[in-house]
Amino acid sequence: MAISHGQSRTTTPHPARRGTWQGRLPLVALAWVTAYGALRIYWAAGHQPARLSPIGPDLVVFTGWASAALCGAAALVLAALALPAARALGRVPRLALIAAGWAVGAALTAAGAMLLLDVVGGILPGFGLGLHPLGALSRAACVAAGVMTGLSARAYARRTRAGCTGCGRPAGTPAAPPARTPRWAYGAAYLAIIGCAVRIAAQAAVDGFDGFDGGFGGGRGASGVLFMIGFVLGGTLLPLALVHRFGRRWPRPVPGLAGRAVPRRLVLWPGTAISAGLVVYFGVMLLQMIWERMHGRDPFPPDGRMDLPEAFFWAAVPGYLAWGAGMAAAALAYARGTRAPCRACGR
Repeated sequence: MAISHGQSRTTTPHPARRGTWQGRLPLVALAWVTAYGALRIYWAAGHQPARLSPIGPDLVVFTGWASAALCGAAALVLAALALPAARALGRVPRLALIAAGWAVGAALTAAGAMLLLDVVGGILPGFGLGLHPLGALSRAACVAAGVMTGLSARAYARRTRAGCTGCGRPAGTPAAPPARTPRWAYGAAYLAIIGCAVRIAAQAAVDGFDGFDGGFGGGRGASGVLFMIGFVLGGTLLPLALVHRFGRRWPRPVPGLAGRAVPRRLVLWPGTAISAGLVVYFGVMLLQMIWERMHGRDPFPPDGRMDLPEAFFWAAVPGYLAWGAGMAAAALAYARGTRAPCRACGR
């Protein structure tokens, strides 16, 4: 199960421009996190609006003063990453700083996990999720802070290790991307499809496909149909496109495009965005479910808005997580196989 790539590759940004941006990123992220942290302090002091989310508080895991403390921790890490003296740190302190950057970045991203619901509710307003603009902006700002913190840690790692400062690839990296899609990428793509199938089977076992939107309320009409179409395509066609030839070259039946290169962003960006949303949102949800059950509580007690058996969630949530994790791995293989050579080192 291996294919050749045959994908046209876009050129990478000029190394000087990339290096300048990577050098400034910690300062930009520091300003962003500081501003958002000030907002969290103001809200935690008793000024938070009453309704910021369709389900519970605006953030998860880190709420109230904990969210302000998390922003403070991120600001400290980013300030350290921005210091010129940080480049001269020894191996152990340097690795510890990188790990701290990734840790607080992941925590910020996880705190804004419900951004996935905002995206679905914004795209499909008739689906019944509802959209709280201020809460959505708060979650987007939190996720952006997490992403920028993680990217700052990665940029610091690239600047301080042996290898190309433009692309971060170590010496000895092959000059060209892999000629074939690795077998593990196929396994990951089909794991994503299995995860999607498990989610659909769980719903069918509970109340059939008529209640596929169960737990979200509403979802009938055009929004429900569009959601179902996007759901199935995102769980089948997209993972396959990440590993098979038709995700790199338009197949023959496509009029006017047959044989031409598929734009890299058309496949990679949706695959990355959807997989990230699924992993973060349902990863956090699964951890919360385990925590509640360990303490003898029903993670999803009936509340009139969502009345599904607990067994449904123990099948559906891991299914979602497998879907996201599998597609993330397939997207990584697609990114590696379609990357452009670095202008600085040629790798």
